[in-house]
Amino acid sequence: MPSPIKRRKDLAGLKVTVMGLGLNGGGLATARFFAEQGSFVTVTDMKGEKELAESIAALEGLPIRFVLGKHELSDFTSADLVIKNPAVKPDSPYLRAARAVESDLSVFLRLSQAPILAITGSKGKSTVSTALHHALVSGGIQAFLGGNIAVSPLSFIDKTGPETPVVLELSSWQLADMRGSSALMPRISLITSIMPDHMNRYISMDDYVADKRLIYADQGPDSFTIVNRDDPWGELFASETKASVLYYASSELGRLPGAWLEGVRGHERGLYAGAFGIEEILPAELLVPGPHQRKNLLSAALAARIYGMDAGTVSKAMACFRGVEHRLEFFAQKDGVRFYNDSAATIPQAVAAAIQSFDTPLVLITGGTDKNLDFEPARAAYRRPKAIVLLAGSGTDKLIALLESEGIAFRGPFGELEAAVREALKLTEPGSTLILSPGCTSFGMFVNEFDRGRKFKDCLKRIIGID
Repeated sequence: MPSPIKRRKDLAGLKVTVMGLGLNGGGLATARFFAEQGSFVTVTDMKGEKELAESIAALEGLPIRFVLGKHELSDFTSADLVIKNPAVKPDSPYLRAARAVESDLSVFLRLSQAPILAITGSKGKSTVSTALHHALVSGGIQAFLGGNIAVSPLSFIDKTGPETPVVLELSSWQLADMRGSSALMPRISLITSIMPDHMNRYISMDDYVADKRLIYADQGPDSFTIVNRDDPWGELFASETKASVLYYASSELGRLPGAWLEGVRGHERGLYAGAFGIEEILPAELLVPGPHQRKNLLSAALAARIYGMDAGTVSKAMACFRGVEHRLEFFAQKDGVRFYNDSAATIPQAVAAAIQSFDTPLVLITGGTDKNLDFEPARAAYRRPKAIVLLAGSGTDKLIALLESEGIAFRGPFGELEAAVREALKLTEPGSTLILSPGCTSFGMFVNEFDRGRKFKDCLKRIIGID
């Protein structure tokens, strides 16, 4: 059934069921938005009242009906519209029974006139999205950031308009929720590196990438698609999109349009060949470490330049970008030891990238719950750290087999984060780096990767007294 939403006035009196309140803000912002528009809102979640207490408290005073600890089929069959959480699989029998299903993103896209700058990929999309938003704001542009970065765009929809760009980080699940809706027509789409991820939900890489391709499916020739020339999937994306294609790469592009890195390794500048000749859009000195982060910032700088910012402003903005929480986040230094939180590294390749970002002796805390991933691509990287400390989990069990086959020593696995941190601290010395980079999901020991990262930082603050 087609969406019942065409205009804002359509929301008054609409019976809406929000499937999944959650703890990260998406369901909360959706429930608040529809309730404030005069819809009759039911929020349903398999989690109970105790688990969702914080989110429920944030909605206090609004006319919302809660059905918690279960789902009732009647809440789906009687609703005019169901808003689903991206984590809910589309083949859910409750969703199949619904008259119409949307997401908070598709609702936002239908109702807002904001130009959309959309980012997806396997890794790097949060850094790219945040860096692009940082550049726009640094250039004096009123811009907003939302999507998979745990901010629902419905929370700022009333502040948007034709002159307020919105940067949306989009996961494959969020893109899948918009398949066939024609809701997503970004001014600029950008795809970061593609790697195996969520293989516990997808049957193959082709199946996974099919959802990523939706980011440019409805773009037209007056828009831009930015792809990674060094990624094996880049040419497929470039050949399919109807938008103008721009590339970003680690080396010169030849005749291809776009931006590339040039210079001494670890200090490369980002250059863009445009209508005004070759311009520097990324400076040689950055605050964030690692070659993969430099390339992420290059793609963000290219998007900012294409949106209309001048090259000098873009370059200055990238020079002062401090990174994203939980993604190679430098958060403290004490007694000559630097501490990094890379909790969002949920695949082995991300751990390998983190390891390769440092030249200092490295103490690595890693491991966790498996999501049907292969640790083999990171085999060589695990040889580099000075010491490895393992968090317990089903993914760690697979990693142990790899480490033992290589004769790589490790400590643990530890069933508690604090025990792992205390062990890791014993192995540090002045001039070394301690990093949490799990390469696995957080479930089992933590609520999510953000909870894991925050608890890691809190644990260190408590143990060694850093601010």
